[in-house]
Amino acid sequence: MSFEVKDKDLLARIGKLQTKSGVVETPLLFPVVNPTVQPIPPKRIREEFGFEALITNAYILKKRFKNEPVEKGLHNFLGFNGVVMTDSGAYQILVYGDIETTPEEIVAYQEQIGSDIATILDWPTGWKATRKHAEQTVEETLKRAHALFQTKTRDDVLWVGPVQGGRYLDLVAKSAREMGALPFHIHALGSPTEVMENYRFDVLVDMILTAKMNLPIERPLHLFGAGHPFMFVLAVALGCDMFDSAAYAIYAKEGRYMTETGTARLEELEYFPCSCPKCSGKTPKDVAEMPPSERHVFLAEHNLYACLSEIRRIKQAIREGRLWEHLELRAHGHPALLQALKKLKKYEDFIEKHSPASKPSGVFFFSQVGLSRPEVVRHRLRLSERFTPPLEAEILILAPQTKTKPYHRSGFYKKLAKTFRKILNAEELAKVHVCFYEAPFGIVPVELDEVYPLSQHEIALPPDVETVEYVAAQVANYINRTTYKTVIFLNDRETWGEKVLEACKKACMEKNAIFKSFDVEGDWTKSLADFLKNPVRSEVP
Repeated sequence: MSFEVKDKDLLARIGKLQTKSGVVETPLLFPVVNPTVQPIPPKRIREEFGFEALITNAYILKKRFKNEPVEKGLHNFLGFNGVVMTDSGAYQILVYGDIETTPEEIVAYQEQIGSDIATILDWPTGWKATRKHAEQTVEETLKRAHALFQTKTRDDVLWVGPVQGGRYLDLVAKSAREMGALPFHIHALGSPTEVMENYRFDVLVDMILTAKMNLPIERPLHLFGAGHPFMFVLAVALGCDMFDSAAYAIYAKEGRYMTETGTARLEELEYFPCSCPKCSGKTPKDVAEMPPSERHVFLAEHNLYACLSEIRRIKQAIREGRLWEHLELRAHGHPALLQALKKLKKYEDFIEKHSPASKPSGVFFFSQVGLSRPEVVRHRLRLSERFTPPLEAEILILAPQTKTKPYHRSGFYKKLAKTFRKILNAEELAKVHVCFYEAPFGIVPVELDEVYPLSQHEIALPPDVETVEYVAAQVANYINRTTYKTVIFLNDRETWGEKVLEACKKACMEKNAIFKSFDVEGDWTKSLADFLKNPVRSEVP
């Protein structure tokens, strides 16, 4: 196996995964195929819809079709010439409590039918499991994982090592560490279905990232049962390279119509909000009048198009470096997703560490949720760890952000520089250091304002309360770790109110530094010049 990463954004990766039946591109969605009840033939899923891979259940094949898939080969049996992944029957264990096979039998069967990607028979934890039961599922799954490498006979099958533990994150971490120590090609997060069905996407964030942080980062991660397009971007952003969906067919049978932001019942629609090949020629009324079997197929086909369309949007967002923006857009489509997005703050350091340092596009900042995005976190960390003010600097000028970027090219800064040159000689000028306070990055020293993305971002002003509080905290932290003797705060009161000013004043009091503020609405250059000529008249906190 080889997995080559082509593009990255957040924890998402566009990659090339090599299998014995060909190379597929991630993020990759596997439509679930049930050969006994399948509204869209697998051949059409590839040739008409463009899906490179699908997933089917080896246990169901074994139970219902016996040796036929072995004799024909899995790909011929399904009529699908792409990549085929097989699940092992673990979901049936979750639903029914047990199945009529053994881990050894299901491993052998997947090898016999020629699966490209195969899964060991893990023991799913489930959502409502007690801790004792969860511990048992983790231990038994690890036992079966170790046994695989004594029983498997083929080297051309990519094996999936599932991570169990459910909502017990310490068990998820243990499972991931020990599973990651084994030579699996791919890993999967087990037991997420009930979490997603209950819209506990915040819990899903904990589960995925706990697994991700304890698995080898270079291995692909599969998320079982992530079936709805409105949450695909969350899964991808958290580092899930692959996931599967049976929802396209299940929802269709129930008369449910998928969109990238949610699900509608057919009878609720007067217009189709979609221009896929199915919807462009029909109205909801036309489809409602179809015989049930035709209506099922129509909706299943539309739902597949909706899934594929969202995958392509996500890939394009990764290419452009705008995955966070796409994630935030989708998160505002449902409160449960927004709650999950807010949970990313808990993991912001890990996400920053594995996110690209530069991108082909600038940053759009909408609200305080974006304070957890990697670019903001990275600037805060780098400024603290790597930036030192000029050694001779004694006076800090804190200027507000300007519409013009980089800030040193703005009319405001040129007016400030002109004021300095009029009244200060070269030696005095060297003692003055200018920084900008701004959203979302907090403090931007003038020397750095062209560094990506400090000049390559857009924000709607005035910032929200949480963002103002963040900037105020960053200003105070910066003053506390530096050695300026005097701080001059140029206050854009209309945009920032009093919070940043008060934080700056308090920090100066704690440092015993001289503090002076000027409102930028009036003739601030004259007041500033007068102060710089005679700093003895300063306000000492």
